Amino acid sequence: MEGSHIPKDILKIQKKLASFEKDSRNYKKYTKILAKHIKSFSMKQRVRAHIKTIETVEKIQEEK
Repeated sequence: MEGSHIPKDILKIQKKLASFEKDSRNYKKYTKILAKHIKSFSMKQRVRAHIKTIETVEKIQEEK
């Protein structure tokens, strides 16, 4: 499946997050940033999946 790889920005944030001490100010800050990036990434994947489904349904209807 194309597009199932983890984006570089998310990996970069995770590496930075791993370097912080848990419950520190920066740890909390980067956790929020990471959550935002993951949310937008998963939404993009959902939209892509819905578009593929719609295209497939339209293709099947055209064949009938």
